[in-house]
Amino acid sequence: MNLTRRAFLASTSALFLAPATFASGGEVPFDRNDVVALARDLVSRPFAEREMVPQEWQDLTYPQYRSIRFRLDRALWFETETPFNIDFFTPGLYFPRTVQVSTVENGMTKPVAFDLEMFDKSDEVPQLPVDETLGFSGLRLRTEMHRPGKTDEFCVFQGASYFRAIGLHEVYGLSARGLALKTGDPDGEEFPEFIRFWLERPEPGQRNMVVHALMDSPSVTGAYRFNVTAGADCTMEVEATLFPRVELDHVGIAPGTSMFLFDQTNHGRFDDFRPAVHDSDGLLIRNGVGEVIWRPLANPTRLQVSSFVDTNPQGFGLMQRKRAFSDYADLEAQYHKRPSLWVEPQGDWGKGTVTLVEIPADQEIYDNIVAYWRPAEPYVPRQQVDMSYSLFWGEEPQRTPMPRVINTAMGENTFGEGRLAVIDFEASELFEDPEALNIYVQSPHVETSEGVLQRNPDTGGLRLAFSFEPGDRDHVELRAQLRLGKQAASEVWLYRWTT
Repeated sequence: MNLTRRAFLASTSALFLAPATFASGGEVPFDRNDVVALARDLVSRPFAEREMVPQEWQDLTYPQYRSIRFRLDRALWFETETPFNIDFFTPGLYFPRTVQVSTVENGMTKPVAFDLEMFDKSDEVPQLPVDETLGFSGLRLRTEMHRPGKTDEFCVFQGASYFRAIGLHEVYGLSARGLALKTGDPDGEEFPEFIRFWLERPEPGQRNMVVHALMDSPSVTGAYRFNVTAGADCTMEVEATLFPRVELDHVGIAPGTSMFLFDQTNHGRFDDFRPAVHDSDGLLIRNGVGEVIWRPLANPTRLQVSSFVDTNPQGFGLMQRKRAFSDYADLEAQYHKRPSLWVEPQGDWGKGTVTLVEIPADQEIYDNIVAYWRPAEPYVPRQQVDMSYSLFWGEEPQRTPMPRVINTAMGENTFGEGRLAVIDFEASELFEDPEALNIYVQSPHVETSEGVLQRNPDTGGLRLAFSFEPGDRDHVELRAQLRLGKQAASEVWLYRWTT
């Protein structure tokens, strides 16, 4: 399950095309139902691997591939009244198969042809074969953000069904996917791929852009529509229609993929000058009854899966709460500028679990965190499954009314036996009289000490500390919360301690 950020994007899939239509270069009518029809047609056919690009492209080294850069003056809709520009990526290296890209204007679609002249490259890049079958490996959206008259990138689709976005003044971090299949299963994970894209041309002054995608894999096909709006937070309204080829008993809806290496809970495992290294530091859940749950992320020594049973969740997502440079002290990676991602379901999602998969990692190049919604009932073959949800990318795209957990630390209990857990809650009007608060600390595995609550002069909030003795257990589940009477006065803090 260890996947490098670049290698996991090289997963393969099948491709069904309408070859004559695409190759002709002519315009044809288009709407979202056409993508749904393509997905439905695909599922009626046996899965077939699509061809890889010539070997010369696959043999590019990482520095060579990085040195092939798109020319901004060749962007789609460059220097027009259209408020968005589109850049493209070449295939090669970790992207051995191409995607087809078409534009949609006035209800008609036509293909965007690959042209190597769209790219500048260094002298280290060898001669590469180009013919009419070659395509792009992905695309990047640009619009005017914070520099008047200039465009900035804010969203990328590239590799398998992965895509990522940022809000204003942020840098790329975690990714989302169209679908996750069998994540963490012993027999291995399957990575569906977006194989075609359609880009609706926005009108002058329009702040949103619509991207359609066709997905395929050995187990499922799908049609996706992304309504993307750039801004302080990047928002996406997602419509997905799935057609399983086989019974899908472990499917992940609206998955997010991130990286967590260490923080104050496990810094002793890493000889590193930085206080923390992660793209996300916790899973936030607002379940179907409105309870707010904060689960700090972990980098375990063995694969672990946590399931939060729910019915019709109100939202969930991987958050990056620590926002100060001093939290990471990394001038290059700028982890303090990485976005959080909040998923907000639309409609009735029924019974299932918010699932968190944490994979052991020893370097920050590994994306080892996955969070998604897993429906309780399997999807049956040829069943049409329609899902819709919103994605919010930004510094804090979801703020619940509960005082937040802003830090978790673990260590040896120097005042007694066992381990010490320290939880910091942010300042809140609910904390004006700490003595009025009730402390709830629980574990199904061990006895815990009574919690001690103190004012934290640095944050203005409260610090809760308690100890527990794990004994010979290899893991301990912990739960804590502050309450005023029977009413919640903080998020529910959940944690899985492991040896």
